[in-house]
Amino acid sequence: MNQENGLPTVLIVDDEPANIEVLAKLLHSDHRVLFTTDPGRVMGLADQKFPDLILMDVVMPGMDGYEVCRRLKQQESTQDIPVIFVTAMGEEQFEAIGFEAGGVDYVTKPVKPFLLRARVKTHIDLKRKNDLLKRLASLDGLTGIANRRTLDEFLHQEWHRSIRNQSHLSALLIDVDYFKKFNDHFGHQAGDLCLKEIAGALTRSLERKTDLVARYGGEEFACLLPETPLQGAIHSAEKIQQEVAALAIPHPGSDVAGIVTLSIGVVTFTPAKGQEPETLLAAADELLYFAKQSGRNRIQHPPIA
Repeated sequence: MNQENGLPTVLIVDDEPANIEVLAKLLHSDHRVLFTTDPGRVMGLADQKFPDLILMDVVMPGMDGYEVCRRLKQQESTQDIPVIFVTAMGEEQFEAIGFEAGGVDYVTKPVKPFLLRARVKTHIDLKRKNDLLKRLASLDGLTGIANRRTLDEFLHQEWHRSIRNQSHLSALLIDVDYFKKFNDHFGHQAGDLCLKEIAGALTRSLERKTDLVARYGGEEFACLLPETPLQGAIHSAEKIQQEVAALAIPHPGSDVAGIVTLSIGVVTFTPAKGQEPETLLAAADELLYFAKQSGRNRIQHPPIA
């Protein structure tokens, strides 16, 4: 749920400013209200601001509300945002079109304040519960960070966003050096605790909400950094190594240090149509391999242009 100061976010879409003003006055005390009179801006706003709910007019110039809703539902990053149509067209046939387009509710003008607030609250509450269930299903059971499934979904989402925006997308693939020797020496319970501490260090190192830290498998982790050039990704990798080194977890079995260290492969793409998202992690994996072959406890990346 996207909240600012604890308030859920509602995006109002209507080509008449007077209608926006009416709706905003009804909701502003309990919600963060965004608005636009241009239906062509809705996709971009929804993609960037992540509203919890959209109130959508139907009849607008250029693109009607039904078509905007269809496009929202076709895009992975926006398909779960509930859309309530707010329109003067109250006939049953128009309601049917709205539900077929992907709307969750239909409110007719003139709006009844109590009814609108009640329906907005109902659908935001439903979204909050669904978001919680998805979040629980998206986490790694041991470390509490994102699991592999979530990583794959996030990669596809950000890959296509990067294609649309022609922006950088960076990946870090991280391996705990000589982790088998760590487990052999201390036991698997200590190994699990070590992975938990490393996951926490990774999370602290990447402060942007748009970045993702995930368990890739075993003792490997992955980080995806949207809109991040190579130099920024290298800086993040250096910060991660410093944070893990600061934990000073003893590792007598390591051949490179007396504490737990990391090998990291770093890569940055500007994705283009025709490329597959998996090529990003494959490239990071190849660089991680070189980091391990070159002595471990190091960061491997392409040359900086």
